[in-house]
Amino acid sequence: MAGITSMGVYIPMYRLACEEIAGMWGVRATGGKKAVAGYDEDPVTMAAAAVRECIKNDSLPPESLFFASTTAPYQEKMSAAIIANSVGLNQKSITADFANSLKSGTTALKSALDAVKAGSAGRVLVAAADCRLGLPRGRFEQLFGDAAAALAIGSEGVIAEIESFRSITSDFTALWRTRADRFVKSGETRFIDTQGYFPIMQEITSGLLEDCNMKPADFSRVILPAFDARQHAALAGKLGFEASQVQDPLFTGIGHTGTAATLIMLIAAMEQARPGDRILLTNYGDGADAMIIKVTEAVSGVQTATRLTDRLEKGRSIDYGTYLSWRELIRLEAPGLPPRGEPSLSARWRQRHVIASLSGVKCRQCGLPQIHTIGQNIRVCVGCQSKDEFDPYSFSDKKASLFTYAVDHLQPTKNPPGLNGVIDFEGGGRLICELTDYDLNKVEIGMPLEMTFRKMFQGEGIINYFWKAKPIE
Repeated sequence: MAGITSMGVYIPMYRLACEEIAGMWGVRATGGKKAVAGYDEDPVTMAAAAVRECIKNDSLPPESLFFASTTAPYQEKMSAAIIANSVGLNQKSITADFANSLKSGTTALKSALDAVKAGSAGRVLVAAADCRLGLPRGRFEQLFGDAAAALAIGSEGVIAEIESFRSITSDFTALWRTRADRFVKSGETRFIDTQGYFPIMQEITSGLLEDCNMKPADFSRVILPAFDARQHAALAGKLGFEASQVQDPLFTGIGHTGTAATLIMLIAAMEQARPGDRILLTNYGDGADAMIIKVTEAVSGVQTATRLTDRLEKGRSIDYGTYLSWRELIRLEAPGLPPRGEPSLSARWRQRHVIASLSGVKCRQCGLPQIHTIGQNIRVCVGCQSKDEFDPYSFSDKKASLFTYAVDHLQPTKNPPGLNGVIDFEGGGRLICELTDYDLNKVEIGMPLEMTFRKMFQGEGIINYFWKAKPIE
């Protein structure tokens, strides 16, 4: 039996109210708020956070990683490889990017399922994340939100079996964005509904139910894709599902999260599911995917770990000006400081173990963990002075506390002031690093921290990723 073995989700802590956007342009607010990735986040960092949670909730190590996004930071460089490196996957792992369609998340899920069933992989991680932009004053600006989700696919410890799958390919153009476009474009709404979206979704759903000799009443939860709340409600009615069966699309809580949306809805449904429940999951984009998922007895072991419902209730509000700055939609005056040097590819390669997965060493003699951000050339233990007696040691999953800090009002950041700290890891080890996602009024010596994979800066098209510390939620 192959299926889902673990789940992980990441919702950025920042929220932008739709009323804030509507008030700027004098238009009607759609209601609710959307999740906004921080100034140092992108689909790669969000997916890395979701994958780390998924791995933490699973007892078996993954062997492959598939990443789905329509807004991957690189046009020519594999994002899945960056994510795999950040979570310490084996170098022999298979990695792949799935892109250019909103249903690439479920396409990646099907590919992972096929790999497990064929025996070419024992455990595959599927991650999806997006940071899409809608034109200012347009309907998508209020709708699009940022988030990530991850699922582990395997044949042991299955919490939800994928019983059946059906797919349709269509060249119907509903949403699109070329390489030259920053903003998502859309065709006329009525044309999309009548000629593309509704016919395709009705065909994929009725076809799968007919294949499996099932009817709408056989499902405890139904996950439906849509471009907005109106379209979502209309589709549920056309397919014959009761309102109580339809999973909340979370439009008013975090917005439409692109390729991650369907997987996040599935995680939300799984947190409330009971053994034996069946979930119908559908997805739309250049065709459609549909699958039937049966929840197993093992689901109770992971339902409390994901905590998606708790995260939806949290969030720190930002204003529209901050949003524009973080998304580089307006230019702000930079501090009068010398520009940073460009990232060195050779230096980053030499320091790749520290940079990618925050790896250090642990002394075999005294057991003291230690990390050196200048490079992996530690030969003498700072504790007992023994020489060349070390084992690899990961710091990325360790909790920490703030030893001391300095506030930098001149640091060239999109979220001033900057905060640099010296942190002490539980079990030993000290690191100087930036802090993020903090409330400066609540920063204090000794506060608990955890590590997070973030963007530092970008130069010559190269994105400099590294680790920062953030307060534990």
